Amino acid sequence: MTTDTIDRETRIKQLRFRAWRRGFREHDFLMGTYADQKLEALSEAELNQFDALLNQQDWDVYYWIIGQREAPEEFKGNVLSDLQTFATLKNTLWVGDINS
Repeated sequence: MTTDTIDRETRIKQLRFRAWRRGFREHDFLMGTYADQKLEALSEAELNQFDALLNQQDWDVYYWIIGQREAPEEFKGNVLSDLQTFATLKNTLWVGDINS
């Protein structure tokens, strides 16, 4: 199915679904929460960037987001930059006893 054959609302629902089903929990939470909070406001070009990230290996994208590896030029853009900021902000909220 191409982006030409589905409407924006359906595409965002599909991207959210995929964002919440990555390869490991930390990445699920990061990408899924970002998708829930941000996708509605993204342009079509930015949705394409997010989709392209979802099509990459999970660990690669996760390392790009948290800054442990440099992202290839073709993935650098508004969405990856926003994800990096989003991850930093989320990290500041993850304070306290995780077992509580």
